[in-house]
Amino acid sequence: MSAPKGRGELRDKPQRRRSEPLGKPLTTELAAAETDRIIYDLTGIERQFDDLLSELPGTHIRFALKACPVDDVLHCLAARGAGFDAAGPAEITQALRAGASADRIHYGNTIKSDRDIAEAHRLGVRTFATDSVEDVTAIAAHAPRARVFCRLTTSGEGALWGLNRKFGCAPDDAVRVLETAREAGLTPAGLSVHVGSQQMTGEAWQQALDTLAGTLTALAGRGIVPDHVNLGGGLPALGYQDRHGNPLDPPLDKIFTVLREGMDRLRDLTSAPLDFVMEPGRHLVADHGAVRAHVSRLTRRRQPDGTDAHWLYLSCGKFNGLYEMDQLTHRMVFPGHHGTPEHVSAIVAGPTCDSDDAYGEGRHPVRVPASVTSGDPVWILSAGAYATSYMTQGFNGIRPLPCVCIRGQEGQH
Repeated sequence: MSAPKGRGELRDKPQRRRSEPLGKPLTTELAAAETDRIIYDLTGIERQFDDLLSELPGTHIRFALKACPVDDVLHCLAARGAGFDAAGPAEITQALRAGASADRIHYGNTIKSDRDIAEAHRLGVRTFATDSVEDVTAIAAHAPRARVFCRLTTSGEGALWGLNRKFGCAPDDAVRVLETAREAGLTPAGLSVHVGSQQMTGEAWQQALDTLAGTLTALAGRGIVPDHVNLGGGLPALGYQDRHGNPLDPPLDKIFTVLREGMDRLRDLTSAPLDFVMEPGRHLVADHGAVRAHVSRLTRRRQPDGTDAHWLYLSCGKFNGLYEMDQLTHRMVFPGHHGTPEHVSAIVAGPTCDSDDAYGEGRHPVRVPASVTSGDPVWILSAGAYATSYMTQGFNGIRPLPCVCIRGQEGQH
């Protein structure tokens, strides 16, 4: 890997497109659909990929495959030049099938068995994430002469999902881990961070970059000069709402500025060329996927506290496409009810007999046309991330949503 060194502040800043939660291709396909499904706009995903590269030129993109393990999506990203962050041999195999070469795939999961390490090595993967001496020892035994990068822990503050409990190690431990890797015949190739999924602040990236800078300096003192830094995932999608129905507004311009300036700073700390990797997932796919579901029932119920509440039951919920409903609110469109004057605040719930299959902590209400009836279609927007990977195979006998991939016309968004 070799990335150009240019200074971010001296380049022309691209005109960044804001992702549209409902572009024309998705609108057309949703309107034509007569049955439930999830739809991806491949052209929109490609455009999002291109926009990311224009913001962070020279960065190596490794799409977090777990965010959308849909073959057509992976094919279009691989053809665009993306590689993949894979969490195990099955994802590695899928990435290879999508057209990525093994040198564009890394094993990004710090938790892996001896058998899975050996299988990944057999498949051609030579770069592994780690965060412990024990894992390094296993990699050395089952993937000899591999490259390893050590994941540093972050606070996770400012993200919808912090991801800070299970992964990563302190800077001092990272130095020890990479020293152990060198002694075991592995290449101590890099460092990585992950600031949490749907990170909403630039400050989180700044703190992570500060930690990386200190760790790179400490490694240099031990004669270890990594060749790359992996900045992980966490770049936000733009189409979600808050619990009051207002659009979330993550400061993407600020985030990209912090990243560019931080990358230049890290380059200045090293005595050799330093490449950068990112692992975007939801940032590339969330706003270019939408679910066509339908209304099961709008009803009014007496609550345990004695108050009345409207409940909107949908054909799609936590177990067949909306797993992340505990933390975020998708924008919903009720075609055929545009301009309806009367609305109610309704708790949205899925179709299963699991009481957790409902929107969010506190069951926050959503504005719903009072005129909706059973069978009416509903469009659930910005649903392209993690919808397919988190689906059960048939909880309560409800099958996973069929997946449809379309191509919009260039310039339609």
